[in-house]
Formats: sequence, structure tokens, C-alpha cells
Amino acid sequence: MRIYEGSPRTDWEEVLRSVGAFADHELLKELIFLELEAGFVLQGLAQPNVGQWSESSGMLAKKTFELVDDQIGQLIDESIARRKAATEAGQPHVEIGNYYEQALRVIGAWVDGQHPRDVFFFEQDGSFVLRLLIGTQGGIAHQLAEFTRDEIVAMIDAAPQQRSDAPQPPAR
Repeated sequence: MRIYEGSPRTDWEEVLRSVGAFADHELLKELIFLELEAGFVLQGLAQPNVGQWSESSGMLAKKTFELVDDQIGQLIDESIARRKAATEAGQPHVEIGNYYEQALRVIGAWVDGQHPRDVFFFEQDGSFVLRLLIGTQGGIAHQLAEFTRDEIVAMIDAAPQQRSDAPQPPAR
């Protein structure tokens, strides 16, 4: 990730998880995500004027956000603090209302394993299509990947087991 190269605290899993939490908070769906030099563009469909009745009630409108480096850092900090508070209160963090946080977290973990130079994806009905710019022996090339909604749900369900299989730090 260009904007986080050399940073010890961030990776795609945490960045996308935090962006997903932001998308959940904004009640977005049908996401488009594009990496920029200084951040990201996130676009999704949302109901305009949620909470107010109007002729456009029930219709969806595009909402576009440019999330720059500092905003991403703030989203990460808020997401970590929210999860820590939930853990300390003994509350599970996985809820029906945080689908994008969970979906983008598992996608981010997969992306981390690919080591891309650039990331673009879009989502439709819970399925994601990703285009990654990857360094190869022959230079750089785009790689496409697709995850169906069922695959994303299975990845979310498998994540706790994968964490429990990971080496744990020694107790102090």
C-alpha cells in the first residue's frame, strides 16, 4: 500500500476493516473503492435524508467520499477503540449491522497476502470483484479476483478459527 509503506501499524486488513465500518455507519451499499496517491475514494448507494420523509424516500442516491491519509488513520483509531470497548464490556463485536466491516476485513486479509501496489474493487449484492496491480517476474500486471457473497460469509465465519490457529504471543 503506497500511502502506508513503512508504517508499522497498518495493513490492508485493518484499513479495509475501518473503511467497512465507515460504510456501515453511512448505511452504504453497492460499494466502489479506488486507491489514490493520498488516500481512497469510497462510493456507495444510500438513502438520501435518512429519517426524513420525502418523495425520494425509498430511492437510493450515490454518496462519494474521498478519504485521505489522516482520515484513514482516524477511522482506524476509532475502529480499534470501539472494538476494545466492546471487548472490555464483554460484548461480541460481530453484528448484523457491520457486514461491510467484517467483509472488508477478510478481503483485506486476503489482499495482504497478495502484496499489491494498487487496489480497486466494487461490490454488488454482497459479491466483490477486485483488481489488484501486482509485481510479477515479468513486471507489473493486473490480477482479477471475485468473491461471491457466500464465499465472503464463509471467510467471515472461518476468521475466528484462523485467529485461534495463529501463533499466540507468550504469556507474561
